[in-house]
Amino acid sequence: MSQAHQHRSAHSSHRWRRPLAGLAVAATALTGVTALGGPAAGADAPALISSGRPTTASSVEGSGFDAGRAVDGNTGTRWASQEGTDPQWIRIDLGAGRTISRVKLNWEAAYGKTYRIQTSDDGSAWTDVYSTTAGDGGTDDLTVNGTGRYIRLYGTARGTAYGYSLWEFEVYGTGTGGPGPGPGPGPGVPFGSHTRPYVAGTLRPSGTQAALDQKVIDYYAKWKAAFLRQNCGNGWYQVISPDADHPYVGEAQGYGMVIAATMAGADPDAKKIFDGLTKWMIDHPSSVNRDLLAAEQDASCKSVDGSDGATDGDMDVAYGLLLADRQWGSSGTYDYKALALKHIAAIKKDELNPSTNLLKLGDWSGQGDEHYYVTRTSDWMVDHFRAFRAASGDAAWDTVRTAHQNQIANLQSKYAPNTGLLPDFVVNTNSTPKPAPGKVLEDPNDGAYWWNACRTPWRIADDAVTSGDAKSLAAARKLNSWIKGKTGGDPNKIGVGYRLDGSQISSGSEAAYFAPFALAAMTDPGSQAWLDALWNKMVATPVDTSSYFSASIQLQVMITASGNHWVP
Repeated sequence: MSQAHQHRSAHSSHRWRRPLAGLAVAATALTGVTALGGPAAGADAPALISSGRPTTASSVEGSGFDAGRAVDGNTGTRWASQEGTDPQWIRIDLGAGRTISRVKLNWEAAYGKTYRIQTSDDGSAWTDVYSTTAGDGGTDDLTVNGTGRYIRLYGTARGTAYGYSLWEFEVYGTGTGGPGPGPGPGPGVPFGSHTRPYVAGTLRPSGTQAALDQKVIDYYAKWKAAFLRQNCGNGWYQVISPDADHPYVGEAQGYGMVIAATMAGADPDAKKIFDGLTKWMIDHPSSVNRDLLAAEQDASCKSVDGSDGATDGDMDVAYGLLLADRQWGSSGTYDYKALALKHIAAIKKDELNPSTNLLKLGDWSGQGDEHYYVTRTSDWMVDHFRAFRAASGDAAWDTVRTAHQNQIANLQSKYAPNTGLLPDFVVNTNSTPKPAPGKVLEDPNDGAYWWNACRTPWRIADDAVTSGDAKSLAAARKLNSWIKGKTGGDPNKIGVGYRLDGSQISSGSEAAYFAPFALAAMTDPGSQAWLDALWNKMVATPVDTSSYFSASIQLQVMITASGNHWVP
């Protein structure tokens, strides 16, 4: 039996259908081809070319100080070398030969007194383009003149008793007869590169890293064959949703954009796919805010049911665009960064309740609407809030993140103290937030852990393993402790839906329910065997071609479980 969660717009039309028990979902009559190619990059003015590029270093002080932190665009994270040792270096692979005109070093307190900036065509033979014996920390904004695919800072004398530490290592330049500005012809964070390690203590399924990565690639190929289409022409790509009332829904396109950007490096067509999904997004604007995506389209690829937006899809669209900016730069066919910032601003304007700092259900819900103080827990994507803050510089996203994390803790403490389960929907967010007391939007189980909230262990754990945030770790570990005990460590006993007290709603086994718990398991050092059991169940579960929902969730869970999730 394949079921799909329900989802309703302001016009009360169901975006998802739930088949009767025991009946298979009929296959949708959608066809399309996946002939792929890729556009070229553009202009030749000096630009930041180091952002998100593969970066290595001679050493790191410890977990959380890896080399990639120096090119992540976040001045709150840093690379730090081992303390008390010279020489040390940090190297960036720019992806292709570059003409380099400027280097900007944003030092932490541990700075380099004597260091060189060097370039190389092959990563072995180095040419000095700058050197100093009088470094004094702070920010070194250097004019240089050099060429090469690789650039490194090579430090030979520390300015303190500590090591070398950079908040950011920025390199500016242009292409040399090849691609223009941006991260180069290849992705900035190729799938399987693992340049963004998780926080210390995070578990990984047993087995070699190469074997884990290959399982994800294999599942991705099957997911792509089942759900990725090029229908209706116009250069569009879409993710089809055979388990929905409409062939195309915003949530599916958001998933597709995040997946395509993340799989770059494993799939040579990732950029073409992403650009096709981006064109679809641009060509199907919400009727309420044209910088958001209309949530539903019919078989003719025309927006329907009011053409308004849904928050879940828009959150992933914005996040996917940020990933794309880090992967390919924004100087090609689409300015991913500009599109992302417009989308983020539109979410803040029309999909965020300004009085509660909690997400609304969509841009269609306004002041006076009966759903204005209702929110959906599966939209609470904490790592997305962090990415929005870093990209936009808007501190309001810190407030938004805190508000959602506080509600997770509040709901777990007051309404699910023994399980940690969250409800699909939360009502009365302007006064005393609580689980929906029955059907408020979709289903009599709106106040239970049902077809929306089943995603919350995944969303919470994505933040926990990448940020190490204490609130996210505590919420994920509470969920893990309960489900591991409830099932006796047997993933086959994970049911389909639970009331917040832990009593089961429905029997059966669905990837949308069992897969997300694997990520909660990653946060508990004592859950290796449990994590392995969950991973093995995912690997043994074929792609259900009638359910994009479950298959898309499992794929994204496998990406995180294998160590390939990263925050732009």
